[in-house]
Amino acid sequence: MTIAFVFPGQGAQTIGMGKALADAYPAAKAVFDEVDEALGEKLSKLIWEGEIEELTLTQNAQPALMATSIAALRALEAEGISVSNASFVAGHSLGEYSALAAAGSLTVADTSRLLRTRGQAMQSAVPVGEGAMAAILGLDLEAVRAVADEAAQGEVCQAANDNDPTQVVVSGAKAAVERAAEIAKDKGAKRAIMLPVSAPFHCALMQPAADVMAEALAGVAIKAPAVPLIANVRAETVTDPDVIRQLLVEQVTGSVRWRESVQYMAAKGVIEAWEIGAGKALSGMIRKIDRAIECKAVGSPEDVKKVAEGDA
Repeated sequence: MTIAFVFPGQGAQTIGMGKALADAYPAAKAVFDEVDEALGEKLSKLIWEGEIEELTLTQNAQPALMATSIAALRALEAEGISVSNASFVAGHSLGEYSALAAAGSLTVADTSRLLRTRGQAMQSAVPVGEGAMAAILGLDLEAVRAVADEAAQGEVCQAANDNDPTQVVVSGAKAAVERAAEIAKDKGAKRAIMLPVSAPFHCALMQPAADVMAEALAGVAIKAPAVPLIANVRAETVTDPDVIRQLLVEQVTGSVRWRESVQYMAAKGVIEAWEIGAGKALSGMIRKIDRAIECKAVGSPEDVKKVAEGDA
């Protein structure tokens, strides 16, 4: 059976995520301890007992979601399932780092520090209030690209996330994104929703953050992943550490090609996608892309037991 392990991105965070896993599995608790030590602070306390507004800050949400994903993976390992049971790993935006940590490309400590740096760099690349993102529902990628081009008017406005056939996210200068939302509705979009994000991710305005990540990634050891990574910006597999390093830099300003990544999985025979970590957002997208792929959420001890026993 061909399985892909997929790892969620920002927006999946909730207070208390991963706590049941840490309580049930010592190996899962050890992941949160390792992340706390790597960051020099009790991120786990924020995740389990803090305020959602603080957890949602990009610099906190990114390492927190990765920690929860790897904790879920360690729980699976305790039940006899490892990343080698998957044929591919993939993640949505920051989830790509979780996927690489899962596949042994990056250490958990290095991934924690990289995601803290990435979150801070993405937040500081554009002053708050100057950028925006909007989800366009009911238009395909080409239509949304045309909308973004029309809305730009000399400002940055790009298709940032090609999530599924019914949802493409645009990112850029606030006024341009607001124009795109209105134009999209005129062009037949069912809805255009301004997103509650603190920065315009995955567009050219993130170039300062890409420069920061190029420097940060240059100082980190990256190994070939134990199973191939389907990279966001290419929507195909990569295994070469130097290529992975470069694509992680490109990913900061590049589009997340999630729809194409799932189509690639399907073409390679994937029939199950296990969403490892918080939430079920990726499962929802995958069902819209290819209903033949069965989705399984693995975010609680109950989920772990179910998939380990083949009941999910």
